[in-house]
Amino acid sequence: MTRTLLLLAAAALVPAAALAQTAAPVPAGTYKVDSHHTQAVFAINHMGFSEFYGTIPNATGTLTLDPANPAADTLDVTLPVAAISTTNSVLDGELKDPSWLDAAKYPEIRFTATKVTRTGATTAHIDGNLTMHGITRPVALDAAFGGAGINPLNKAYTIGFSATGIIKRSDFGVTKYVPLIGDTVKLTLTAAFEKQG
Repeated sequence: MTRTLLLLAAAALVPAAALAQTAAPVPAGTYKVDSHHTQAVFAINHMGFSEFYGTIPNATGTLTLDPANPAADTLDVTLPVAAISTTNSVLDGELKDPSWLDAAKYPEIRFTATKVTRTGATTAHIDGNLTMHGITRPVALDAAFGGAGINPLNKAYTIGFSATGIIKRSDFGVTKYVPLIGDTVKLTLTAAFEKQG
C-alpha cells in the first residue's frame, strides 16, 4: 500500500495555485506534515466481489519548497505500518504480520519525490520512489493543490494537497492470496503541511 505514501511533492503546484486559492503567494520554506490531518487510504479488490478499504494515518515528513524554483523542492513522507486500520482488528493484525507487510521487520512505508511536472493551474504529476516491505520501486501520483492559509485553530500557516495513484503489491513482495485478493492497490492520499519557522 502506500505512501503515502504519500505522497505529495505537489510543491510545484504552489505558484499558480496560490494565486487561485489565497490572497498572497505561498511562502517558501520548510513545511512539516500535520500528522493529525494526513493519511493514505487504500482500496483492494476482495475476491472479485467488492472493493475493500483501509487507512494508514500518523504520517510524518517534510516538504521544502521555493515557489520561484520548483526544481529545488523536496518531499519525504513516512507512514507507520503499525498504524494500519481496516476497522477489523483481526485483519489489521494479519496485515501487520510476516505473511503480509511484516510491520516488525519493515515498520515504515516511505515516499520520496524525484520529479514534479505541473499539469494545470492546481494539478501536477509526481514521480517518486516508494519503499515498502523492504523494496523500493518508482511510483507515480496525480496531485491537486487544496488550499493554503492560516489555520484558524492553531494559527499555523498550512498548505494542503491530495493525490491518487496505483501500485501492484506483488512488486513489493506482498503476494499473499494473489490473485484471489487483488494485486492492484488504489491509493488516495490527503496531506496537510505546516510551515516551520
